[in-house]
Amino acid sequence: MGVKVLIIEDNPVARGFLCRVVRESFSDVSSIAEAGDLEAARRILGHAAGHKASATADSFKLILVDLELPDGTGLEILNELSHYPATRIVTTLYSDDEHLFPALQCGADGYLLKEDRFEVLVEELQKIVRGQPPLSPAIARRLLTHFRQGDAQPSGFMNSGLGLGEFTTSRPTPLERREVPDHERLTPRESEVLTYLSKGFTIKEIANLMGIKWFTVNDHIKSIYKKLNVSSRAEAAVLASKQGLV
Repeated sequence: MGVKVLIIEDNPVARGFLCRVVRESFSDVSSIAEAGDLEAARRILGHAAGHKASATADSFKLILVDLELPDGTGLEILNELSHYPATRIVTTLYSDDEHLFPALQCGADGYLLKEDRFEVLVEELQKIVRGQPPLSPAIARRLLTHFRQGDAQPSGFMNSGLGLGEFTTSRPTPLERREVPDHERLTPRESEVLTYLSKGFTIKEIANLMGIKWFTVNDHIKSIYKKLNVSSRAEAAVLASKQGLV
């Protein structure tokens, strides 16, 4: 089964551009759904405003979200997608802190600027299968500058799904062994994924080794991060080893 993609963007020209970027980025895209506003997006996802979108047997695996929409803001849909098993990437024209950090706090797994060249956006999207956060170069520089200046880390920033917490410069807290509840223990599949992650394999390489799709590996990684309460493969590997989870 191929990857289903949803693009939430009110500008038809921008939607067409992003569709081309997505198809150029991934060879296994089966379909791309388009929504011009929040109402259409919710209708496609099957939930009402203010409610959480639920996973289905045929869920979208990649969702691109514009921040400025005719009937609201992309932050609303990001909040409603907090439990939805998709990689959520903001695609916008805004590169300022007032848009960047709230989007990350609302669960965005990446942040791309639509003004970037086609080739740049393709390259950034392809980082997903390499286990890297898709960030426009200007956004990556902005984040590095933010932490180099010693600014306080925004609340919730460490919990983003694709390891954006790698940018933190704080010293790690010493880890102590504890009894792990059953609901926090990794499944055999998750343990296998974590083992490959700790050895430096990319998401695409893990998918090939395990004979599964890259987006399935991505789902396992998100579950691992959630169970271990970490935001990078390094943290996950260290904590799992310390606590005997793998």
